[in-house]
Amino acid sequence: MPFARRDVNASQQFQTSLSRTAADIEVVLDRLLGASALEDEQERPPRLLEAMRYASLEGGKRFRPFLVVECASLFDVPRDHSLLVGAALECIHCYSLVHDDLPAMDDDALRRGRPTVHKAFDEATAILVGDSLLTLAFDILGRPATHPDPAIRIELVLALARASGLGGMAGGQMLDLEAEGRFASSPPRHGLQEVRRLQSMKTGALLRFGCVAGAILGRANGPRRAALDRYGSLLGEAFQIADDLLDLEGDPELVGKATGKDAAAHKATFIAILGVEPARKRLAELVAEAEAALAPFGAGAEVLKTAARFVAERQG
Repeated sequence: MPFARRDVNASQQFQTSLSRTAADIEVVLDRLLGASALEDEQERPPRLLEAMRYASLEGGKRFRPFLVVECASLFDVPRDHSLLVGAALECIHCYSLVHDDLPAMDDDALRRGRPTVHKAFDEATAILVGDSLLTLAFDILGRPATHPDPAIRIELVLALARASGLGGMAGGQMLDLEAEGRFASSPPRHGLQEVRRLQSMKTGALLRFGCVAGAILGRANGPRRAALDRYGSLLGEAFQIADDLLDLEGDPELVGKATGKDAAAHKATFIAILGVEPARKRLAELVAEAEAALAPFGAGAEVLKTAARFVAERQG
């Protein structure tokens, strides 16, 4: 019974923290996407700004910023700093969704239960929204308000660039397109190692950055930074397996977009390689390993441990 009580308390604390971070990130993004031009900006075109706000406000659980805030809290980092880094990360995530939904990519009509940006506006605007959110992310990280130490800001810029670019998320998206057979007469055969690499880039890299960013902000020592790095890597793989299961079995109303598209597109997924039940088993193993990776932080990491279980059990 005491264990169950602790488990319930941890779940409640996690939900409270997730909701609080989501609300705070909404406020930060709303401010960052204000109508007034900043120093060295000439103007903010209203249609582009409206579309950027549509893409990034009033939607999503803000799980990636939550990781930044919670990991940074392990080192008593001021919340204002971690929220700005979380907002930068969310800009990258939202840009990636806008571009992923385009007809040339996944060709989705719904995102978070409403029309995708290219449906609500048009394709050209959607491309510019992604470009602008991507650029804004690094603008945010470069600001002294994000951290007074320029060395920390540079390290954050470099880490996010590596996570989101050629060797990270964008590169993973290219591997995903290749796995579909976009550039060949038939999809190439992929094993578990190839799928793991693809997904660690496409999905896992930004989740891992969220954890490592907290360590960077907190000037964490080697072992503690390595622990959060490992936690983030394991969490990324767990997140993708759960996502694959949701595409196969999820309720489109809860997921917020069409499901059942992965198999039709011949995507290289953990489900396609492992099968459903082995994938569930691997998911449980990843959650246990992620929780174990947080051992150096003791009881202070209970919310992050619960986050790993949330990833595995989410319905949308």
